[in-house]
Amino acid sequence: MNKKITRLLKSYFVDYIGFADLRSHQDELTEYGGDIVKGYDSGISIGIAIPDSIADHLPRRSDVNVSCEYRIHGYEVLNQRLNLIASFLSSYLNQKGFRSLPIAAADRTDEENAMPTVSHKTIAHIAGLGWIGKNCLLITKEHGPRVRFISILTNAPLKTADNPPAQQCHDCEECIKACPVKAIKGKNFVLGENREARLDFLKCQNYFKQMEKDREYAVCGMCLYSCPHGKKP
Repeated sequence: MNKKITRLLKSYFVDYIGFADLRSHQDELTEYGGDIVKGYDSGISIGIAIPDSIADHLPRRSDVNVSCEYRIHGYEVLNQRLNLIASFLSSYLNQKGFRSLPIAAADRTDEENAMPTVSHKTIAHIAGLGWIGKNCLLITKEHGPRVRFISILTNAPLKTADNPPAQQCHDCEECIKACPVKAIKGKNFVLGENREARLDFLKCQNYFKQMEKDREYAVCGMCLYSCPHGKKP
């Protein structure tokens, strides 16, 4: 089943595919997702890399051409692609007789606190695709944090992993120094720990709200841009 799913997803030009064993993570799943996410043993994590030709220009995000490209093609279009791919794969699993639940990309069921139904980066982390950095982003070996992710929960018989990679941020503070509102606290991620231990979310949220008043496209991404992982020489 893993090979069939991988072949199918590769036909959509995805960059990352992971299979997470969620049996020991039910409490974390249901904390925000509630009953709708209960009873799924496995999670399929799918990622598409943000083109460097877009992400490399983020320091000039006050230029409307830069902010437009990042917001539209580096965020909205990639999320739309991921949503469609997850929908197709969910239908495939359903036709095979398995339960599946696609979780929308960039989905926020608690808009005020920016909490999703399920954390895509947590599922990708459990699946072994990367670690969650000080910047609260999933950091991959090849593309660093320059990846958008989506998840599907399922009871299909998959070969899964519960092998979160070790932290590799070490003493790096590039994202801390790059954050324009100093929202990143510099603490390494601990699975199950509250986000506020690492990020002052209100500072980040208020910065975006102010940008929305001042600019056509509210874009930051400096925590993503500044990360040395995934940056090309």
